[in-house]
Amino acid sequence: MKRLVPALASTALLALTACGSGAAAGDDGRLQVTASFYPLQWASERIGGDLVEVTALTKPGAEPHDLELTPKDVARMTGSDVVVYLSGFQPAVDDAVANEAADAGLDVAAAADLGLDATDDDHADESPEEHAEHASGQDPHFWLDPVRFQQVATAIGERFAAEDPANAAGYRANTEAVVADLRTLDAEFEAGLASCESTELVTAHTAFAYLAEQYGLSQEGITGISPDAEPDAAALRDLAARVEQYGVTTVYSETLVSPALAETLARETGATVAVLDPVEGLTDASQGSDYLEVMRSNLEVLREGQGCR
Repeated sequence: MKRLVPALASTALLALTACGSGAAAGDDGRLQVTASFYPLQWASERIGGDLVEVTALTKPGAEPHDLELTPKDVARMTGSDVVVYLSGFQPAVDDAVANEAADAGLDVAAAADLGLDATDDDHADESPEEHAEHASGQDPHFWLDPVRFQQVATAIGERFAAEDPANAAGYRANTEAVVADLRTLDAEFEAGLASCESTELVTAHTAFAYLAEQYGLSQEGITGISPDAEPDAAALRDLAARVEQYGVTTVYSETLVSPALAETLARETGATVAVLDPVEGLTDASQGSDYLEVMRSNLEVLREGQGCR
């Protein structure tokens, strides 16, 4: 992954500022916010409303894991009042915040309460050496658990209120509305996945650990946290055996990455393929126009794929 070194970023920033472009405008009095990827953009826009101008670093259709920053991106971050990001998810953003926008940075990792790795529950009795062999890193996809997302939304609202105290009441009211929507979404998932024929969740990459934990599922991923990783032949054979052992009928591919591995596994085991969206970004293929709609589409996909009544 290419990253901007501090000297390059600073030089680019000076050049862009001199040309009058790239940095936050702020002329209309709105809080200038940069969000590193889509779920944080969605929350920031809902919480800020007309009081903020939100710019997303990850463009629609781009894979956020692979984000590379342009000089204009860094200039935008430097001119922002708040940069909302998740440390450890996009290293280029971590570097740019540390070097160019430390005072503006809002790292939501603590509020998200990240504590799960991307290893499936079936490896719980392994030795530390065996566990390390299967583990594929901490799962950053907190937003797929609406309960964790409530905590992040609250942190964003409080930061906006601190930066713009004259409008604190508005930010807090908007935050309450977002949290209410996420509570409703949680209740829908809780009810919708309460009684399923299968709790084995086989996904293209292990993005769904928090969702699985919250709603009583056990995740198995074809690849690890990085959707670009290539599993070895032995790992695929083991997963195929597990699919057959537990009678898994659906393997989930996703938007933004190739479905080839999921299709291969399904073909070898007689399963079908359905799309389960990790909601890392919206595309024309997304089954919904925003986070809530895509998550509700995911629920229906899961109910059918897991045989939920």
